Amino acid sequence: MEPRIRLTRKQSVAITVVCTLLGAAGQVFIKLGAVQLGQSTSPLAMITNPLLVGGYTLYALMTLLFVFALRDEELSILYPIIALTYVWVTGLSVWLFRETFNLAKGVGVAAIVAGVSVLGKDSGR
Repeated sequence: MEPRIRLTRKQSVAITVVCTLLGAAGQVFIKLGAVQLGQSTSPLAMITNPLLVGGYTLYALMTLLFVFALRDEELSILYPIIALTYVWVTGLSVWLFRETFNLAKGVGVAAIVAGVSVLGKDSGR
């Protein structure tokens, strides 16, 4: 067995942040694919919809990258960072789909960012 390179905490966190961006992009593609499906509930229409397939492919890539980040870092540090996906999805939804941004969404986004920031201060290692 050949030796493998161990990731630093910063590298694991950086990969996890990339995962959040991939997850958000995947969710946008899934939304676009769902809109394109319209009223169709046909499984064939779903598995042949390029936007849906693209969205789930991004989710798969996100999952594979997250495995690499998790090998050398604590789950309790990295997994909360995944919550940033909600922040990106909220921003993209307002920008791309003209969804409303109100006080409740703002408070939720702020809570997520604050929570991830607090967990990022963990100096257990």
